[in-house]
Amino acid sequence: MGELRILVASMPFAGHVGAMAAVSHELVRRGHHVIAYTGAKYRHRFEGAEWLPWQHAPDFDDAELNKTFPAIGDGKGMRANFANVRDVLVGTGAAQAKDVLETEFDLVVTDHLAFGAAMAAEIEDVPWVTVAVTPLVASRPLARAVSGLIADGMFNRMRAEVGLQPRSGALEAFYSPELLLAQGMRELETVRPPHQTRFVGRLISPAKRTGLPEWWPELDGRTVVHVTQGTLETGADDLLRPAMKALGDHDALVVVTTGGAPAETLGPLPGNVRAAEFIPHDLLLPRTDVMITNGGWGGVLAALEAGVPMVVVPGQLDKAQVAKRVTRAGAAITRRKPTRLREAVDQVLEEPRHRERARELGRQIKAAGGAARAADLVGELLKRR
Repeated sequence: MGELRILVASMPFAGHVGAMAAVSHELVRRGHHVIAYTGAKYRHRFEGAEWLPWQHAPDFDDAELNKTFPAIGDGKGMRANFANVRDVLVGTGAAQAKDVLETEFDLVVTDHLAFGAAMAAEIEDVPWVTVAVTPLVASRPLARAVSGLIADGMFNRMRAEVGLQPRSGALEAFYSPELLLAQGMRELETVRPPHQTRFVGRLISPAKRTGLPEWWPELDGRTVVHVTQGTLETGADDLLRPAMKALGDHDALVVVTTGGAPAETLGPLPGNVRAAEFIPHDLLLPRTDVMITNGGWGGVLAALEAGVPMVVVPGQLDKAQVAKRVTRAGAAITRRKPTRLREAVDQVLEEPRHRERARELGRQIKAAGGAARAADLVGELLKRR
């Protein structure tokens, strides 16, 4: 097909960048000219791509979101969630579109929450592909009524800023009508996917072997419990410290990752706990027996791909929906609060059905094809157009 200018847009959140960078890498590998539209913090993740910075849209550090968007505060609760949508996602959308329209592109592949890139494709009448970086959404009748009163108005004001006509459906209206690439697999979904959906498993770039902690050999021959809150909700009191306290005298070796905060912020560690800021999941999870998580979609899919069952204590935003999906699928136990974690971990360790189910789902994720399949589907769309 020759070289194409493909714009790959990702909100500058770590959980979004992982999926979008994987697609970008594969498109670059196939000889396309990729323009990566993302924040400065994550430009290095899009190797081989031309970087298009956030300029009209206010760039931000996802680890300190409230510095740019004060209304988000500590990121907890309904008000913070609403501020996240209003100020970060919708509030920057028109300016994102302005950034994107300052370059040339033949196709847009966009994180489903990078609304500006989708609107730019619509304005330029070029094909566009949505990548769902979180579980799929679908409005039920009551939610649709609420959406009509609140969300649709907010989204349509954003559309009006760039000269587009209104649409109903809020988030669903920003799914490409031609191709929606969904992480995971159909069996994990609790909503009916739109007809243009194609499940591609897990979108992740190949792991690079980084410097591993000096205690890494201690994992040999041990039962390992991994505790993570991902990279967005990093307050240690939410899950990390409760898990350390609950498992402090457990026979397992407990590996805690902070998601970027210095490991020292955890304070004194029990004798069976080891901590690091970050360890690639593709290196750690094959050596893990149970993962305790707040329900980040990327981390959950990583655990499933590795066949690791989970205890999920849902955090903010979409994480309750993630917990519902993976627990209903039989690969996890959910705790609404970080209590009785030791009991939950022992249950997962002692009942083989959780690990067996995780392994089965992991086989399905691998079979879905990942970034290579995503790039194939993008190519098929281009041929159709």
